[in-house]
Amino acid sequence: MNGKPTPRAAGEGITRTRLDRGRGALGPALELVHTGRAPTRAVLTAELGVTRATAGAVAAELEALGLIRVDARPGAAAGSQGRPSHRLRLAEDGPVALAAQVHADGFRAALVGLGGRIVATAPGCEIVDADPAKVLGSVVDAGAQLLQQTGRHCVGAGLAVPSAVAEPEGTALNPLHLAWPAGAPVREIFAERIHAAGITGPAFAANDVNLAALAEHRHGAGRGARDLLCVATGHRGVGGALVLDGRLHTGSSGLALEVGHLTVNPEGRPCHCGSRGCLDVEADPLAFLTAAGRDPGPEVSLLQEANDLIRDQYADQAVRTATEALIDRLGLGLAGLVNILNPDRIILGGLHRTLLDADPGRLRAVVADRSLWGQSGGVPILACTLDHNSLVGAAELAWQPVLDDPLAALTAR
Repeated sequence: MNGKPTPRAAGEGITRTRLDRGRGALGPALELVHTGRAPTRAVLTAELGVTRATAGAVAAELEALGLIRVDARPGAAAGSQGRPSHRLRLAEDGPVALAAQVHADGFRAALVGLGGRIVATAPGCEIVDADPAKVLGSVVDAGAQLLQQTGRHCVGAGLAVPSAVAEPEGTALNPLHLAWPAGAPVREIFAERIHAAGITGPAFAANDVNLAALAEHRHGAGRGARDLLCVATGHRGVGGALVLDGRLHTGSSGLALEVGHLTVNPEGRPCHCGSRGCLDVEADPLAFLTAAGRDPGPEVSLLQEANDLIRDQYADQAVRTATEALIDRLGLGLAGLVNILNPDRIILGGLHRTLLDADPGRLRAVVADRSLWGQSGGVPILACTLDHNSLVGAAELAWQPVLDDPLAALTAR
């Protein structure tokens, strides 16, 4: 070494200075592209409130990290005016998150890239062991095989479970529709299995409907809502979630929005929680099949059987009557939630999405008739649009550290 400074390429120092100034914008910039709100560098510049040069340096750094792609040649849509801008795309061959979901009728693993795009899925399993360690071990093994087959870099893992997950312990407080013990340390078990499989990155766990709401808010029917209420049936039971100003509202210890235990029929069916007539047992797939006079078969899940029955045999009087009964119970529960929460949008998933499709006018009328705010203007009620929103939401948990600080999250590994 002769002690002379290493020569820099022309403009390198200026670019590096701009990037240093904009480094705090890396996370917000990635989130804008991730959620589809910044399709071009011009939009990114405006959304971040930085100079074009800084936005360009930020985009270049995200591209260098393998997260996005910046079109080499700027282009403009037909009929647009002004200077063309470089388009921004998520890297199709970029990192992925391992997403896992356990429900009453099985479990599934998938790899999910930025933008909520499912890259690969493992065949689902229809048997859920009473030992959560065995189930989570199997689902992690399936995810590890996907990573090996695809050769993708993994940023972390997220798990969706049909139970409230208490924080900060990460325990499944009441897995009523699984044979798991109350208080099972699902996040700890999941993390142990993830690390034992040699998968890099942190591991997270949360309630499945909370994660469905998060995914829909970022990539689906909840986009643009400020106060978003999500109510959905899983394969059994009913769950709810609330997104406020872009963040899940989970309460002081992760247990908020247990909407399944709102009473909608005081003389109704006994509930697993010890009460009677809860939404959980009055508006889920099993309740519908029972009301329609159908015995559940072993061929498909309860959710699929109920959905298929409404879609294929709605003209049958028993099916129509059962559908209307569930719509009325669901509407009663939603009206109570509207009175308390005053959301600006409601989205429905699982069987509830099918109920909405079957008779949207009836459901909206029940909610409007029973709620103060519904009478004064109405709350939009929409169907969820992501087919595997709980899986996508589980991946969002794993992607969050990258969205918070892409450089730190990726270079640390």
